[in-house]
Amino acid sequence: MKALEGIRVLDLTRLLPGPFATMYLADFGADVIKVEQPGEGDYAREYEPKQGGLGYRFIIINRNKRSVTLDLKKAKGKEIFLKLAADADVVIESFRPGVMKRLGLDYETLSELNPNIVFCSLSGYGQTGPYAMDAGHDLNYVSTAGITSLTGKPGGEPIIPGIQIADLTGGLMAVIGILLALQGRKTIGRGQYVDASLFASALAMLPADASILFGSGRVPMRGESRLTGGWPHYGVYRTSDGRYLACGALEKKFWGNLCKVIEREDLIDAIDDQSNYSTLRILLEKTFASHTLKEWLEKLDGKDTCVTLVKNLDEVFNDPHVKVNELVKELSDAELGNYKQLGIPIKLSATPGEFLTKAPKLGEHNLEILRSIGYSDEEIDNFSDDGVI
Repeated sequence: MKALEGIRVLDLTRLLPGPFATMYLADFGADVIKVEQPGEGDYAREYEPKQGGLGYRFIIINRNKRSVTLDLKKAKGKEIFLKLAADADVVIESFRPGVMKRLGLDYETLSELNPNIVFCSLSGYGQTGPYAMDAGHDLNYVSTAGITSLTGKPGGEPIIPGIQIADLTGGLMAVIGILLALQGRKTIGRGQYVDASLFASALAMLPADASILFGSGRVPMRGESRLTGGWPHYGVYRTSDGRYLACGALEKKFWGNLCKVIEREDLIDAIDDQSNYSTLRILLEKTFASHTLKEWLEKLDGKDTCVTLVKNLDEVFNDPHVKVNELVKELSDAELGNYKQLGIPIKLSATPGEFLTKAPKLGEHNLEILRSIGYSDEEIDNFSDDGVI
């Protein structure tokens, strides 16, 4: 038994946020049907690098799903989708506002057909407001949400964050909204509409800096607050051999332990006075630069300082902690060969997530899905000839 067994999801999204979201639903047993444009499909199928002719990003975020191709602009394609929706639990789409309505496949239409349906729109800026129709990518959303202004050194230029914050958090917010709406069916007896946006998701990641602005009226700037580089005992420092250590010794007990390691116990109380911070930063820069990474790791081992290595990704995915928690998985497939997958980060004791199937080929499940809703093989052949699937 799986946590989401019996839940059917029609996924009309592509690229990163939507497929990332539905992957987790599929991992825990939902039947996620990826609805793709015939002959084209998700753009990520073609992204380099590839494994077995398939884009590796597509492989990672589309596991455990089935693929059906449908041209929703054609009457027969719309008819097929409506048949699928009549028995579905969730529809998730990532078009601009109004597209699904123009197709005649919006929430109002589908909920009349299936009152239990949960319909999630995952868009850039949401369904309402002056930016609703604007195009964008992750950098636009995090910049409009103020995150880019907080990223970088004091007085320096804003820096592009190292990951796609809005895309990834937006996908997770969509999952949360979908799960809440599925649970809500038990209370209100029907499905509902979920409006999730990448911009709003990014904005929701600002509780620390929002509290500074709301509480003091001061506008936080990059590199100034305690968690963005303003405090010397929460920063990144270079070693003598060009590697970096992340110092997160915020609490005095960790700072005290670090002071013992560097043989400067006289500095333990210095962090109580922010006028000392410039001096402490210079001292830490010189201290960490005086030894190699190997020497520092030996000095810090077991000392409980909250100082850790800034790892490169090859080091991360070979880390024994990552492996023992199955946060990276090595798999084998007749077509893809040996390949790696990011693991399932949520661990459930009774209904754990699983790796069941690899990412699907474009339209791989057309026959079985269309047969399951009553179409004959002859009809399916005609759909194919007409470019419907």
